Amino acid sequence: EVQLVESGGGLVQPGGSLRLSCAASGFTFGSYGMSWVRQAPGKGPEWVSTISSGGGVTSYAGSVKGRFTISRDNAKNTLYLQMNSLKPEDTAVYYCATRISGVQNQGQGTQVTVAS
Repeated sequence: EVQLVESGGGLVQPGGSLRLSCAASGFTFGSYGMSWVRQAPGKGPEWVSTISSGGGVTSYAGSVKGRFTISRDNAKNTLYLQMNSLKPEDTAVYYCATRISGVQNQGQGTQVTVAS
């Protein structure tokens, strides 16, 4: 069974930083690209970032490029999202996700709130 468990969210002031983690199990983590997706209150899901299976290729949404960094540790089956210079508009539930055999899998999410 694919399991993705996010952690690291919380309340942070504008301009602050957070590091999200996603612990993966139930599949060969190092064989799949991984993504972060977020959903703000009252809005639809928004893709944030993707990293290739080996970690060598990354991509970012324009709204976070230059502020967020995606990374992974395949030895630890863990995905990360380092978020710097956070803005109130980054407030959302953040999910890690991967597509395996055509099926989208994602975790339960972790809440990030950026407010003073």
